[in-house]
Amino acid sequence: MIKDLTSSTVSRQNILNNHYALEKVELHLALGGITWKDERIFTKIKVAQLLEVDIRTIERYLEHNNKELVKNGYKVLKGIEFKEFKDYVSDINVGDMLKIPTLGVFTFRAVLNLAMLITESKKAKAIRNKILDIVIDVMAQKSGGHTKYINQREDGYIPASYKEYSYRQEFTNALDYYLDMGKHKYAKYTNKIYTIIFLENATEYKKILDLKQKDNLRDTLYSEILNVIASIENGLAEDMKKEYESLGRKLTPKELSVLIENIANNPYLKPVIEDARVKMASRDLCFRDALHDKLENYIESVPQSDFDKFLGETSKSLEERLSDPETLAVLKRLKDR
Repeated sequence: MIKDLTSSTVSRQNILNNHYALEKVELHLALGGITWKDERIFTKIKVAQLLEVDIRTIERYLEHNNKELVKNGYKVLKGIEFKEFKDYVSDINVGDMLKIPTLGVFTFRAVLNLAMLITESKKAKAIRNKILDIVIDVMAQKSGGHTKYINQREDGYIPASYKEYSYRQEFTNALDYYLDMGKHKYAKYTNKIYTIIFLENATEYKKILDLKQKDNLRDTLYSEILNVIASIENGLAEDMKKEYESLGRKLTPKELSVLIENIANNPYLKPVIEDARVKMASRDLCFRDALHDKLENYIESVPQSDFDKFLGETSKSLEERLSDPETLAVLKRLKDR
């Protein structure tokens, strides 16, 4: 996670999409505001007071960051909605609203967004620091303190891992049967598949995630990545078999390289490979504080659904899942395919 929130749109949005952390932040900061339509909202004047800046500073940031702030809850009340709001707050001192036709208001989320943008305010900086502390604590608590294997907390991980293991057997068998090359071919062509998908070989990946020599790289991969690997392994094994039958002999490494190049440039695979790159680069930066340099252009903010997937009620440790009868039933069905 990039610690300078003022300069990183992705890091700001990752925090604002993490509703588990925002619940804790809201309780801790206790900023006040007005409860309206089941949500805490703040006028520009109130936000200026909270962040200890003048109203012109608020207006300037709204002008330069309008799209982001609107996305995270800032809105302009007008017409019937503004009339309803004025009637609702008629007994609350929120400034003279009788003479103005519209009113800009912030949700709590939008206030945090603004606090992560403003560089002139010491109060905003203090809020940013507190947000980061709470986010780190929540991530550690929800993940059991092991973000290295946070991928395994998703309910789709075990089936994806099992299927990939099965297709990997097909792939290694194909290397045995159809490729004329020594034993180092397994590592070499596994790395080629990794490079097709996430532009890194095993050594590069392990270094980025700070994995130990004994750590299994695939134990850290998200289910979507495992599914793409399985698809390529299965497709490449079938292509090798067809080429072997056509040639009537084992393939040379050069001939296998042609098949791999065809897969890398396959237009049908391009969307799923690019989606895998986005998920891997974005999630690893958000959840593991790991930056894949070669995938930097694929980094996006992590959606709220991912926080639910890896930190929410349905997320469990691998040990918990392996003791779950429903998971065992899924594995049995996969085995009996």
